Amino acid sequence: MRGGLAYLLLLGAACRAAPIPAAQRYPAGTPFRATDRTIDGTQLRIIDSGTGTPVVLLHGFGASMYSWRHTLPALTAAGYRVIAFDNRGFGFSAKPAHGYRTAEYATLTTALLDSLHIASAVLVGHSMGGAIAAEVALAHPDRVRGLVLIDAAGYGMRWPGVLKIARWPFLGAIATTFRSRWIVARIVRSTYAEPSKVSEADIDQYYAPVPDPDYGRALRGVLREFRFDTLGGRLGALQTPTLVVWGEADRWTPLRDGSRLGLEMPRAAFVVVPRTGHNAPEESPAEVNRLLLDFLKEGLSRIPENVAWSTPSLRSSRSSNR
Repeated sequence: MRGGLAYLLLLGAACRAAPIPAAQRYPAGTPFRATDRTIDGTQLRIIDSGTGTPVVLLHGFGASMYSWRHTLPALTAAGYRVIAFDNRGFGFSAKPAHGYRTAEYATLTTALLDSLHIASAVLVGHSMGGAIAAEVALAHPDRVRGLVLIDAAGYGMRWPGVLKIARWPFLGAIATTFRSRWIVARIVRSTYAEPSKVSEADIDQYYAPVPDPDYGRALRGVLREFRFDTLGGRLGALQTPTLVVWGEADRWTPLRDGSRLGLEMPRAAFVVVPRTGHNAPEESPAEVNRLLLDFLKEGLSRIPENVAWSTPSLRSSRSSNR
């Protein structure tokens, strides 16, 4: 074990690379523009684009607004106001020593809504972002008019080996010191059912914030403070219409977790995306965007009872598990 760890760290250190220049970082080369805004004492990098019903996109662990690069244009083209941001500790937002507890991320999200003068919004959360979105809906149901949970955390996470090490009290500090493009590539590819779909440009964007001196501290802070297993048994009272989307081949949050989540919520539809891993918005963007837009258009304008169950294009967990 010790030999394997030493080899991993040495290999990771040997593969350090210079990040892409700031001028090439997302959303460079797109119609979108990122600005910095201080929310709840934290500097956040934000995209706020379009008009109409507000839709807030919350990325997953280790990701950034780049993970929504396929979702942003589809939603704005359909007539929605879309907000995507690098959450606290990730991307090019601030990376303080603390502030990574689940409740603190929920507070940060509602503070973001307040700052943008949004009374209520649709929250779309992937992985860790799904857990945050659900926490906001539980704490402030009046602020969440619809909920989309994609491969959401909440019943625990199956971490790849390098992140298991990063969670350990002493070795974690050592492991997160040896951050490299090679390790980032391995982690990102592990979130896909077909790793070959991850391009070198994708790795460049994911790696870009990693050399930041505060990145390792933030990573350890999230792994130490955030709870990835707090949703079980708490969602039964949530009346927010919810779409639950899961990659069929998700190795980080197993399919049974998605089914359990969908069954626990009284007004939810559970949809499985075939040949897709944990990172459904990036690996199968066309299918995820279709499901998301169907839900937004058919579920939010009138919010009828059992809206998600009545939509032919959405397969519910109840019907698929009988």
